[in-house]
Amino acid sequence: MNLKTNFKFKVQLLDELTMFRTIARLSYEIIEKHHDLDKLVLIGIKTRGIPLAEMIRENIYKNTGVKIPLGSLDINFYRDDLEKVNIDPLIKKEELPFSINQKEIVLIDDVLFTGRTVRAAIDALFDQGRPDKVSLLVLIDRGHKELPIRADYVGKNIPTSLNEIISVNIKPIDERNNVELLEKTNA
Repeated sequence: MNLKTNFKFKVQLLDELTMFRTIARLSYEIIEKHHDLDKLVLIGIKTRGIPLAEMIRENIYKNTGVKIPLGSLDINFYRDDLEKVNIDPLIKKEELPFSINQKEIVLIDDVLFTGRTVRAAIDALFDQGRPDKVSLLVLIDRGHKELPIRADYVGKNIPTSLNEIISVNIKPIDERNNVELLEKTNA
């Protein structure tokens, strides 16, 4: 089921250039806050957090010459709305092909909404080890949190109504690079 089918385009929030500038700024913020890049690990939350993490990793490399380890998390089995399904939550080994013990993790996602995805990602991380620190980077913080979770790095704060969604489009997953605001249709 495509969630976006019940929504119509309202406004473009970030064009491609502005989106890339925002990602570059976030990359610089990470460099400034992490003096020991050897302890730093970037982990993208599937789906669009992964290409964001890849872009940030490339920006950090261009500016420091340090290739930061990059991993990904699929948090579907850690979601709190799957409690009635009898599934053992597991992270595939290829998603985190390195130890996260004593590392400084930056979790990366496209949109922070209720905080439940981030909570699931933290649960998944701690099943794999004990990092020294976990930070959160999001391209968009849209408000409406249901859990006490905040991002350490925010591209843009964009307050929304519950009848709206933020659509982050990133190539090659999507046809374009931008961020749009969609509004629920009456259909």
